[in-house]
Amino acid sequence: MAMVSIPPIAAGEEIVNHGPKIFDDIKANPGEKALITMHTVPFEGSVGLINMLTATRLVRKGYDLTLLLYGPGVLMAAATRGFPKVGDDGFAGNTAYNKQLGVIMKEGGKVLACRFAMAALYGMRETDLLPGVQPIHPLDVLDCILVHQRAGALIISTWTV
Repeated sequence: MAMVSIPPIAAGEEIVNHGPKIFDDIKANPGEKALITMHTVPFEGSVGLINMLTATRLVRKGYDLTLLLYGPGVLMAAATRGFPKVGDDGFAGNTAYNKQLGVIMKEGGKVLACRFAMAALYGMRETDLLPGVQPIHPLDVLDCILVHQRAGALIISTWTV
């Protein structure tokens, strides 16, 4: 049987052409808002971290960003994550959510967490949230979305379970 032999890819080599960028690098106009909602289970897929990276990019582009965590999404803001001690990476990426939420808030984004999901679904207290995450009333979930819709905000909604 014929065999194709090619040299292996080495670290640092490119396997695709990563440029050129075809769209303009859009920056927010003064006062523009963005909202990302997440109803997703931490560690059950990439959507949570990808949305956080998108949120970070929107903040850096100048958007007034709100990241709304509801349903299982509130678990992303758990301040008590880690093993064997809080803050330790029990596995690679164990505290990636915590770190990225910290970046978002440090750079000016707002992070909200639904109190109903926290208490009724997961037994979380407000003190179990990362510092800076604002707990909100469950009726504020819809109103948060409506406020952003009326403001003409970019809205990215993610719902996975």
